[in-house]
Amino acid sequence: MLLKGKRVVIVGGTSGIGLATAKAFLEESAQIIIASRSASKLSEAKQSLGDGVETYEVDFRSDEKLADFFNKVGKFDHLVVTAGEGAMGQFSDLPVNDAKAAFDSKFWGQYITVKAAIPFLNEAGSITLTSGVYGVRPPKGASTLAAINSALEGLVRGLAVDLAPVRVNIVSPGIVDTPMYGGMPQEQRQAMYNGIAEQLPVGRVATSEDIAESYVYLAKNGFSTGTVILIDGGARLV
Repeated sequence: MLLKGKRVVIVGGTSGIGLATAKAFLEESAQIIIASRSASKLSEAKQSLGDGVETYEVDFRSDEKLADFFNKVGKFDHLVVTAGEGAMGQFSDLPVNDAKAAFDSKFWGQYITVKAAIPFLNEAGSITLTSGVYGVRPPKGASTLAAINSALEGLVRGLAVDLAPVRVNIVSPGIVDTPMYGGMPQEQRQAMYNGIAEQLPVGRVATSEDIAESYVYLAKNGFSTGTVILIDGGARLV
């Protein structure tokens, strides 16, 4: 088991894809450290994952808080970042401040997390960030999110060169059934999923577990770097 005993830091590991990824790494006998801005979500995640998981409350948009977090964590082997909020809306209507806030969260949050992690990451380890299929095939209203995702994928290609021999990759999910859509009425949410599923070659939307497998693969595969894993159920083809 390549990940047995390896220390894996997951920023955003308290729900949805992040929580499923933490569970997937635990199944590989890795040691898990999760970080989130929400103390209540951390508590819920620890109940789900077990007492052996380390949890830290941290705002990944803050250089100082991230530096303090990694000082507490110490040396580790793999970094996964699934946290980050986007912004949807027609380009002409979306306030510039909303677009900047989305960049501050999803792009700059991942950027400064990597920067803070570098002194503590073992050279044989890896970094895996998160973008999204809208970087490849944006629908109407996703121009800002398309720009953020594309910027992240460009960043990863550069980091794979700059940070070598540390491996740097990125996972680009399609539509996933996660708590991110929990604010929608259940019937409306299910209708959205059904409509998307009818368009996809695989005939369904993704589960968090589908996406989590990609992060584990990238941590284990020592020959993968600068890679974008697009796991979208074929959305880019339709």
